[in-house]
Formats: sequence, structure tokens, C-alpha cells
Amino acid sequence: MTPFPFDYDLPPALIAQEPCEPRDHARLLVVRRGTRAIEHRHFYDLPDMLDPGDLLVLNDTRVVPARLLGTRVRTGGKWEGLFLRELADGSWEMLCQTRGKLQEGELVEVRSRDASVRTQLRLMARLPGGRWQVQPLITGTTIETLEQLGHVPLPPYIRKGIDKEDDRTRYQTIYAERPGAVAAPTAGLHFTPSVFDQLKSRGIAWTTVTLHVGLGTFQPIQTEDYTQHPMHSEWGQITQTVVDAIDACKGRIVAVGTTAVRVLESAARERTLKAWSGETNLFIHPPYDFQVIDALVTNFHLPRTTLLLLVAAFAGGDLIKQAYEAAIAERYRFYSYGDAMLIL
Repeated sequence: MTPFPFDYDLPPALIAQEPCEPRDHARLLVVRRGTRAIEHRHFYDLPDMLDPGDLLVLNDTRVVPARLLGTRVRTGGKWEGLFLRELADGSWEMLCQTRGKLQEGELVEVRSRDASVRTQLRLMARLPGGRWQVQPLITGTTIETLEQLGHVPLPPYIRKGIDKEDDRTRYQTIYAERPGAVAAPTAGLHFTPSVFDQLKSRGIAWTTVTLHVGLGTFQPIQTEDYTQHPMHSEWGQITQTVVDAIDACKGRIVAVGTTAVRVLESAARERTLKAWSGETNLFIHPPYDFQVIDALVTNFHLPRTTLLLLVAAFAGGDLIKQAYEAAIAERYRFYSYGDAMLIL
């Protein structure tokens, strides 16, 4: 059995319920692997922590309003669903939650926040893992429908998943472009135009990859031996333009978020970075030989998750344990709306 390299207990009061305002005033814990030194900064200090010639790699995925609320037409009971992805025939794969037992073929009425837009969904077939194939009975694209009807899919540890109107912008990076994620690439939430201006003035460049973050990112590891955990798949892409920029970089490759790491390392599985797109189930855990990244910007992750294992693989379980203990002692804010860490 391979023991979990690092676990921890977090006081509930340190789970951030609101985002930092302004974004770049979030705190930044700087961890230096070479000296094992730990520094306390703010995210607006990030450009000063990097060197001219470094290259940031950002994840440009866009969170879709994937949480739907409605009622079962047959019973009048409350229903809640989470859109996961569009299937080849235009139907949706969803998680559905209600009292009682859902029946194949039944209808659900879904309405927008202000009830000005309504439509129906037909529950077509049960799928493995408690999921459903659902047919929306409305014209328009999936993204248009979700934008009209959906709520921001906040994780349950933020206000029990109940969103507010400003979460539409705050649970989204300012550079988000490609819709498809059901969770935010949270390390990128701290960037502002001011930070990008400072990076540019210091000769630090950036580029973007895509990974549509899925629900599996929050799934705790249930197996005693973490290497036996069934890793979830997510869709990602890296273009030849990005590969060329990385190959030409004279400084460090700084991944912004574990999702960017996953794309880069998936595209370098043959030890040479290549343009790539598709589903990846790459599971990065100790020990792991990183092929691309030299530094990592990341938020603080939930215990016993694959994200925490990835960070432990990059920095070492003992050093990450020390860093998390320091963050808790200094009352950093944790998880999606929390503070950040820079591992150099």
C-alpha cells in the first residue's frame, strides 16, 4: 500500500465564502523548493517573484452556468441538476437530485433566476454513476440555454452551493474564453489587468492552454492506496503556437493552476511536448517526473484529493505539509475563493 503523502485538518472558518476584492489583493504564500523557505506576500507581488524571460501558462476555460433548478412536472417536487457535458446527439449528461425516484421519460420544468425564461427537460435514460441522459426541449445551443437558465456551479463548501449574481463574474478568470468547465481554474481568479501590465513591463510573457475542469476535480480519494484511485477524465488542448512559445522560452515555465499542469504534462507523455487535444486521465502523484513545468501557482486544495497529490509530487509532501501548516497558522483563506501559493 502507498500511504497518502500529506493530509491535514482545516478549521472551517478558513474556508473562504467570498472572493477577495480586489482580486489581486489575495495573499500569496511563496514556497522555495531549493531553500525550503516560506514567504508571505500578496498576489500583486507575483511579477516581482518571477524573472524576465519566464513564461506563464494559463487555462482559458470558461465556467458555464451548469446548475439548474426546477420542478418535476409529474409530482411538483423540487429538482436540481448539474450539466456535465453535451453528448454526440445533442442531449446532455447530467447529475440529478430530487426526493423520490426519478423515472425515465418524465419531464422537469426549469426556470431562470427571475422566472422570465422557462423550459422543460426530458429525462431519457439512466447512465452509470447516478447520471442521466437528458433532452432539453428548447431551441438554441447548449451554451445559450445554460446562460439563460443556469446558476453558477459553486462547490458545496461555498454557501452550500447557493450562488449570487456577482458570482457570474467572480467565479471566472478575466481571461476565460472557451466555455466548457463546471468548476473554475481557481489559481487564475487572482489575475487582474494591473498584474498583467506589471508582468509585461518586467518582460514576463504568458500563453494559454485549455482544460475543461470537471466535477471529478473535487472527488476525494476513497482507496487506501492512492495509486489505485480511478482518475477522472477531462478534455484539454494545447496548440502548436503554445508549444513553440514554450520551446522558445529562455526562463522558467510557470503553470497557473493544477489544470494547466495536467494539460502540459499530458501533451508531454512521450517526453517531448507536442500539440495535443482530447481527453486526459493523467494522474500525477508522488513520485512523478515532471517534463515541462518549473514553477506552479496554485490555490490551497481539499484534503485527500488528486490536486493535493499533484502539488505534493511537485514540491514534496514534507514541504507542502510545512507550507499548509504555515498558511493555517497565518489564517490564509482556503479553497476556490481563497488565497494562493507560488511554488518556485
